[in-house]
Amino acid sequence: MQPKFIFMSGGVVSSLGKGLTSAAIAMILESRGLKVAMLKLDPYLNVDPGTMNPFQHGEVYVTDDGAETDLDLGHYYRFTNAHLSKNSNATSGQIYDTVLKKERRGDYLGKTVQVIPHITDEIKHRILAASKIETGIQVVLVEIGGTVGDIESLPFFEAIRQFRHERSKDCIHIHLTYVPYLKAAGEVKTKPTQHSVQLLRSIGIIPDIIICRCEESLSEEIKDKISLFCSVAKEAVIDEPDVPNSVYEVPVFLHKQELDQKICKLLGIEAPPANLAHWESMLKKLYNPKEKVVIGIVGKYLQHQDAYKCVFEALIHGAIANQVELEIRPFEAEKISSGKEIEGCDAYLVPGGFGERGWIGKILTAQLCREKKIPYLGLCLGMQVLCVEFARGVLGLTDAHSTEVNPTTSHPIISLLSEQKGVEDLGGTMRLGAYSCILKKGSKAEQAYGSSKISERHRHRWEFNNLYKDQMEEKGLSISGQLENNNLCEIVEVKDHPWMVGVQFHPEFKSKPTEAHPLFKEFIAAAVKNKVLV
Repeated sequence: MQPKFIFMSGGVVSSLGKGLTSAAIAMILESRGLKVAMLKLDPYLNVDPGTMNPFQHGEVYVTDDGAETDLDLGHYYRFTNAHLSKNSNATSGQIYDTVLKKERRGDYLGKTVQVIPHITDEIKHRILAASKIETGIQVVLVEIGGTVGDIESLPFFEAIRQFRHERSKDCIHIHLTYVPYLKAAGEVKTKPTQHSVQLLRSIGIIPDIIICRCEESLSEEIKDKISLFCSVAKEAVIDEPDVPNSVYEVPVFLHKQELDQKICKLLGIEAPPANLAHWESMLKKLYNPKEKVVIGIVGKYLQHQDAYKCVFEALIHGAIANQVELEIRPFEAEKISSGKEIEGCDAYLVPGGFGERGWIGKILTAQLCREKKIPYLGLCLGMQVLCVEFARGVLGLTDAHSTEVNPTTSHPIISLLSEQKGVEDLGGTMRLGAYSCILKKGSKAEQAYGSSKISERHRHRWEFNNLYKDQMEEKGLSISGQLENNNLCEIVEVKDHPWMVGVQFHPEFKSKPTEAHPLFKEFIAAAVKNKVLV
């Protein structure tokens, strides 16, 4: 069968959850035996989010092939089995960059290069490329970033209008909108949704399904009104209220309204009924914890809830796997001046990041965990912090540091690779994507993974300095994981400690609610054990 295409747009306001809703829909379709591909179209002019401030854009998600992408791809990974790659995310910056390079090469044979058809053709090309990420793709779900009416997203909507015109029987459009409840009036208002759909129709796109984000389920009267004023069938008006416990409830709620059945009918797809047993089993564990653990996160971007999105979700997955309730206590690293300020947690995690801000607070966290035998997990920069603190506290190298923070340190425990020195263009210059790692036999890492060889995704520029390897290992720091066919340090563990592990990669990118990442699963298990001991 030819691939079918589902386009997802958003209206009224941003942050409605298009990424989550898209991922939930894709997951339900997969549960019906369909093979799904995902594509996020981002209207911003950055080539990718790699150089964007996490406070503004949130987390950067990295794929196996090294693409720095939008955080919504993290949602896609957690909910679905779709293969994600550089072809799963396209920005205006990438689109325009590609077209302008073709123009410079003379590929357009002297023609005037315009938004229509050159930019729109390139967007359509990216949509088709997503349908070929793997063989046998049956459904491609395309999410358009931003909100209908944004000037920068107009070329994407025009491309989609053309695409639908060319393949009218193979495409549907889902519009996610906001239906607010005005407390003062005591009423639910549909006018914002009407205006949003009107904007969409004015650019030539008529939605087939409207999903309404709301605080509580909508009445039949409200759905009738939206159906009438937006010219959408009553059964195609779906409400998506705030879920009471977890975003992982969204697929079940949408399935109960037969959204997947409606999609299959509109696209002419015959597929078996959805089987959500594995998902419901996971939710059952989530709803019925046996005890509670408290995890402290010490980072520099905690004011933005999406800056460490994958880390928070991976911790939740580890808690589900151990069937415990999770309390996360965030600590702004730059506000920490002593270990006493963060005491009281069962375990601590220091996530990745760049720059000097908050460095002392992270060092104090590692020191607290090492000295008091509290479980610790360091991710990327968190591993480097562990190594520097160990050099200072155990080896007595008081000037030990990372050259990222102190370029003139006499003991550069963490330093730039020789090939990275002198690089000025920050975009795409890091060690990015999946690399294989060989684990030391009998290490905590090998026990967690149940394997001697793993593959994990990276996003960093500085590395552990092997000049200090022998010295550190003699004093009790084990290099338990090394890059395959190379001597670069990937994992460190503190010997004679219940569970103190640092990894140079980002395991949070490969964790799912139904399949917790091994390191997060074991980290939470160590926290539970520490709680019992305390």
